[in-house]
Amino acid sequence: MKLGFVSAILPELTLDEVLGFAAEAGYSSVEVMCWPPGKVERRYAGVTHLDVENFEPSEIRELISKHGVGISGLGYYPNPLAADQAEAEMAVAHLRRLIDAAAELHIGLVNTFVGRDPRLSIEANWPRFLETWKPIIEHAEHEGVRIGIENCPMLFTLDEWPGGKNLATTPPIWRRMFEAIPSPCFGLNFDPSHFIWQRMDYLAPLLEFRDRIFHVHAKDARIDPKPLAEYGVLSYPKLWHTPKLPGMGDVRWGAFLGALAEAGYDGHVAVEVEDRAFEGSLARRKESLIISRRHLIQFMGG
Repeated sequence: MKLGFVSAILPELTLDEVLGFAAEAGYSSVEVMCWPPGKVERRYAGVTHLDVENFEPSEIRELISKHGVGISGLGYYPNPLAADQAEAEMAVAHLRRLIDAAAELHIGLVNTFVGRDPRLSIEANWPRFLETWKPIIEHAEHEGVRIGIENCPMLFTLDEWPGGKNLATTPPIWRRMFEAIPSPCFGLNFDPSHFIWQRMDYLAPLLEFRDRIFHVHAKDARIDPKPLAEYGVLSYPKLWHTPKLPGMGDVRWGAFLGALAEAGYDGHVAVEVEDRAFEGSLARRKESLIISRRHLIQFMGG
């Protein structure tokens, strides 16, 4: 396995600077954020380290060679099934451009969300999921690019209630998705922290979906039992759930990475920092990546 990080936590740095820091900190790769340039209100969104509408592939390859740090995937996490049709169409169009860019750069992986209209049930979302995603995956197949879907429910705030903004959250839904779209280019960007706050087993699915795990996020989550006991699991998770650096939450990283290895996974594991205790400055955010690497590398053999 190769240890990297998600570039969203360093929004003020250029791609050159991000890859340079990754090399200095001992990381092997970076998942590069590729949002359309401009402001996005959601936290950790809207970061553009690679503008897929305006880049020169040879320059990106030169940066990779210069720093000796790879790109594990191109990341863009919108809602392609948004209730607002214009929002959904923009997301799909930009996602297709990411696929083209990944092919041009010979990276071969785009990480994203399936999306969901949070007002509707899974069944009511399903026809639109098929209508939207079959052509996207066909395009990815044509370009030789894999799509890794993160398993975050995106169910934290009022506008995401009650269903969340991402369908691909549990093994039963994954089975149904991969049966409906059986392409080998359609898989997962697995993050164990989302199973922590959903009170699910984050080890059991690794063997079953071993051929569908294309990328892994290393983010931790801590559950505070006191507010959970007071508010209950039907309340907003942010009332009792806190994203943390790896090793500072409830994920057992030795067990998780061991189970990944047993499942045959040898791809990229990208640290994703969403820990507010480390957001105060660029120096603190860089420190968070150094701390995260120090914890995870002991289970990864260098």
